[in-house]
Amino acid sequence: MGGPAAPPRRRGRGSPLRASPFPRADRGFATAGVAPTPAPTGSRLWPVRRVSSAKSPPPAESVRSGLGRVVGRRHTDRRSRRLARRREARWRRIATASGLLGGYLLDAALGDPRRLHPVAGFGTAAAALERRMYQPTRAAGARYAAVAVGVPVLAATALSLATRRRPVIRAALVALTTWTVLGGRSLHRQAGALARSLQAGDLDAARRRLPNLAGRDPSALDERELARATVESVAENTSDAVVAPLFWGAVAGLPGLVGYRAVNTLDAMVGHRTLRYAEFGTAAARADDVANLVPSRLTALAFVAGAPLVGGSRRQASWIWFRDGHRHPSPNAGQCEAAMAGALDVRLGGRNVYFGQAEDRPTLGDGRPPEATDIYRAVRLSAAASGMAVAVAVLRALSGPWRRLIRRRRASG
Repeated sequence: MGGPAAPPRRRGRGSPLRASPFPRADRGFATAGVAPTPAPTGSRLWPVRRVSSAKSPPPAESVRSGLGRVVGRRHTDRRSRRLARRREARWRRIATASGLLGGYLLDAALGDPRRLHPVAGFGTAAAALERRMYQPTRAAGARYAAVAVGVPVLAATALSLATRRRPVIRAALVALTTWTVLGGRSLHRQAGALARSLQAGDLDAARRRLPNLAGRDPSALDERELARATVESVAENTSDAVVAPLFWGAVAGLPGLVGYRAVNTLDAMVGHRTLRYAEFGTAAARADDVANLVPSRLTALAFVAGAPLVGGSRRQASWIWFRDGHRHPSPNAGQCEAAMAGALDVRLGGRNVYFGQAEDRPTLGDGRPPEATDIYRAVRLSAAASGMAVAVAVLRALSGPWRRLIRRRRASG
């Protein structure tokens, strides 16, 4: 009583104040050969974590969902790339069409550049190349044409590839190139000036102007022969200077514009049947024939369509075109001249003198010989054909986007 408290009783050796409900072996004191008794799962004194020695395989649903996400992501990326390519192609087409239209309007308003004309520069370079490569053989002429045409086409192709994703720069390049390769305004201006000289009775001035339009000798030509030469030149050069460049620009873009003008310039330089170029100029002449095969027929078709604008008949123009178009020595010039003769109701063809050599050509058409007033009619018909050509070229350049737009509207409707 009143003394110190008695120490707590111990139960056995090493036993704590509160006995564990589990055997000693469960607390790490197992003896050899005795397996420990597992603790109950719900015990809060000895929690047990069960660790599996091998990883269980994921469920099939998880595998399928993962694969689905990967495939879906790839499909989305592929679809995005496809849409991006379509968008770039659409803008390229729009840029080409805008450039063709802009170049045509520049030519109609300004005519050919008065200084530093690229076509004149190409002619100078081609003449220098001819002096180095000339041999009186067709093989040498083919090598010359390949180099003279291939180099500018490769340069134009490089520029076209460099502006694939720059539609504004692409449109500007196409517009400037189209302006330089077209010659409709200059053709109409020279033809009108010659017609005014004929109406004024100034044959000398008309003879001086004819070499700007045709390559024949004008020294012995009278008024009717000068008028015939001018009408024939307007008919042929409508294809060479307007329709064909627009056609190749719509089909092949910038390389088409440059390539056609290079081929046509080489034909004007070496594609003559003279002693020097009889063999050497064959390749250039054949290339020009191939390049103008389709544009010349399109030009003739435009002349037939525009015949009523100059007081002609479409039926008569069509008949003269189909009847006389193949009678010309050239496979392309005859198409344009025959359709022009039928639309104007005049007679073209006859004896021409080129570089001192006379050529007797069959007549085209059944009408009267052309006069000075017929030159104005030919210019009006040429302008109408040029307008049709640029409209078709722009629509052709836009054919991809328009086709897809029409298809979408039909699908949605």
